[in-house]
Amino acid sequence: MFDFRYHALSLAAVLIALAVGLLLGVAIGDANLVSNAETRVVNGLRSSADAASDQASALRTQLAFRNQFESAAYPQLVGGRLPAGRIGLVFLGSPSDEANAAVRSALETTGAQVAVVAVVRDPPNLASVAAAAETDRYAAVASNPALVRPFGVRVGVQLVTGGQLLAKVATPLLSTYNGTLEPKGGLTGVVVMRAPSTASGATLAVQTAFEDGLAAGLAGSGVPVVGAELSTTDPSEIPWYQQQNLSSVDDIDDTAGRTALVEVLAGAAGSYGRKSTATSGLLPTAIPAHP
Repeated sequence: MFDFRYHALSLAAVLIALAVGLLLGVAIGDANLVSNAETRVVNGLRSSADAASDQASALRTQLAFRNQFESAAYPQLVGGRLPAGRIGLVFLGSPSDEANAAVRSALETTGAQVAVVAVVRDPPNLASVAAAAETDRYAAVASNPALVRPFGVRVGVQLVTGGQLLAKVATPLLSTYNGTLEPKGGLTGVVVMRAPSTASGATLAVQTAFEDGLAAGLAGSGVPVVGAELSTTDPSEIPWYQQQNLSSVDDIDDTAGRTALVEVLAGAAGSYGRKSTATSGLLPTAIPAHP
């Protein structure tokens, strides 16, 4: 006859063996599950990476075709658009070689050329300007703030048409001035590129008054004027152009931006480009017919 304690111990041993067996089975099963899950994840990631690589390759091919198309189509879009045009490029503050190249590239097949490049000092040295103005009324511009904006207006007009005042003050006012204005006709269009200012206080007030006046003079000269910048320009100067009632293009480093630039110089109006300030869209909705 078995002793009850022996029976109880045997039962406990059986139960422990069953528990250990269950734990081992679960552990082995879990290991297989984990291994299978890892394999599925790795295979899934590899498949996704291969698909992404294929998609990127397809997109690169599409982009290459698009660039080829734009390069071929651009001359047909703007060819002869600005016959005998004489365009002025005016930098307010620091000039940009990239922007200069973009404007010249935009005009290559249009029949127009960059006739004048002017870089306005930032801020203008009014004392030197006043001394150069001699007996002109603007000889007092350094001591009379009320003359700063009217002085800017007159300079803006004469950047398009030429004039004695600009000839006198060009050296102290402009850090660079290349090109000549024809005695008759002057410029047929102007591209303005404004750089962010680091001035403050009274100096900033003088600079703002002068630049506002210059923009008004350019706009009132009777030729198309467009404020332009690169798509990478930050901060954007488009709001300032809009405040001055100038048309604008915010992506002249792109084919669409160069097309918009030419169309504005041909007579279209609005704010074009890819930024949120491009209230008129990417391009003029109806490009005027060629002459």
